[in-house]
Amino acid sequence: MAHAAAPHQVPDTMAQRMQACTLCHGKEGVATNQGYFPRIAGKPAGYLYQQLRNFRERRRNYPAMAYLLENMSDAYLLEIAQYFSALDLPYPAPPTTGAAPTVLAAGEQLVLRGDPRRGMAACVSCHGAALTGRLPSTPGLLGLPRDYVVAQMGAWKTGLRRATAPDCMAQVAQRLTPDDLHAVSNWLASQPVPTNSHPAPAETQTSNPCKREKP
Repeated sequence: MAHAAAPHQVPDTMAQRMQACTLCHGKEGVATNQGYFPRIAGKPAGYLYQQLRNFRERRRNYPAMAYLLENMSDAYLLEIAQYFSALDLPYPAPPTTGAAPTVLAAGEQLVLRGDPRRGMAACVSCHGAALTGRLPSTPGLLGLPRDYVVAQMGAWKTGLRRATAPDCMAQVAQRLTPDDLHAVSNWLASQPVPTNSHPAPAETQTSNPCKREKP
């Protein structure tokens, strides 16, 4: 008499549960630098948690994410954020953007030094000197697809993407011209990610550099 095959057992692990995420964000949350979807592996847990809540509560406008998260509790969103934050995986080499040297120089200026004349703080003021992010909730800017950076800055500029107050990035986006955005996105996308890609430690700031007024 033939024995019935044992039923297939699906492991109840976070890696198994998160397969729905990796369909878009890549294996273990490591998206390629050629696509639209961002890498989520290794981002600060506080940042990932806030973005999951923003999608669920429609502060970020992406129906697929809102549908996926609409019935998840805050506790489970935090568990997801902590899972992806703990992944320590290599980054691919940056693509060649093909931007002109003058464009890259303009992007480097804004990212590393800002534009005091327009009251624009440098990206490194919040995202860390190595641009790998800062704990507990500021993401890194390297290793992201250029098109993703452009799309997100455009969403902030038009109000399609929002955050709880103070919405620092909305203020930054309003001051960026199309040429600024072209320069910044090309420069960021062309930079290699440092060997130590972990976010910088938390730092006490006496003021929010993104809230500086124009002179």
